[in-house]
Amino acid sequence: MIELRDVTKVFPAARRSGGAGLRAVDGVSLTVDRGGVFGVVGHSGAGKSTLLRLVNHLETPTSGSVLVDGQDLGALGERRLREVRRSIGMIFQQFNLFRSRTVLGNVAYPLRLSGLSRAEARERAGEVLRFVGLDGQARRYPEQLSGGQRQRVGIARALATEPGVLLCDEATSALDPRTTGEVLDLLRRVNGELGVTIMLITHEMEVVRSLCDHVAVMADGKVVETGGVHDVFSRPAHPVTEAFVRSALHDVPDAAALERLRARHPGRLVTVPVDGGDGLSRLLREHGVDFTIAHAGVTEVQARTLGSVTYELRGAERDVDAVLARLTGKAEAVAR
Repeated sequence: MIELRDVTKVFPAARRSGGAGLRAVDGVSLTVDRGGVFGVVGHSGAGKSTLLRLVNHLETPTSGSVLVDGQDLGALGERRLREVRRSIGMIFQQFNLFRSRTVLGNVAYPLRLSGLSRAEARERAGEVLRFVGLDGQARRYPEQLSGGQRQRVGIARALATEPGVLLCDEATSALDPRTTGEVLDLLRRVNGELGVTIMLITHEMEVVRSLCDHVAVMADGKVVETGGVHDVFSRPAHPVTEAFVRSALHDVPDAAALERLRARHPGRLVTVPVDGGDGLSRLLREHGVDFTIAHAGVTEVQARTLGSVTYELRGAERDVDAVLARLTGKAEAVAR
């Protein structure tokens, strides 16, 4: 549904600086499957916001091509590009609603721009407000709504023109955890019930874990890692990715937590992935080693369990060594 082919975006330097300009996106190639939910994660300044704006040509690439539903946006005339943009909805971190318009007026606005009559626009706006659970708020104004409700208005407005693609620019960053969960549930419905392809950017790996099926990790304008969410979470290959994954899983104790664990657990500490600990109980019984769970971080990613458990192993040193020797080969256990 979305394809980026070796896309680069360079913002020119200020005339007085004489610099080389800012390379915000640097040779990025990505494919977003039709009907998928694709996350782009990265720290501030990684280039992810610019990348998202390239998808609907709010920014034009310095080089490379952006294709949406098979159409090269750079090859389209202005009129045709406007038509394609109507098939691409967008929601924002700060909602970007018109304060002077009611909820219904905000949602109807893009429909009026597309040529629908006032009555047609109001009818369609009412339909999408019902879908997002705000049909009772149509006559209210944005400042009368909570942050989560305002984001729902933003989603309704983006869906009003029945887009095939929805772009989400840090759509949950301004929301509290509970409201974030509600918005993610709504986006899951948008994808599952309406079949809308979603591409979102975020700095929160937890959002990716909860919603996405594929993810790309950006750093310094480049994609440093990409793949299925479970694969990336279970086997991060780049240090930036590993840091993001750890922030979402909290499954491996850091240095300070490890010192506290050692103070309470004098035995041997070993961290074992949950998908690699099969047969652990049998091994422990076989070698006469006792254990206590000292720390655990386990979650579900794409309907599969992921995370790790840190055990305190107690027994004769040679018996613990024997368990670790067999466990490490099978489960990549990390002895501490």
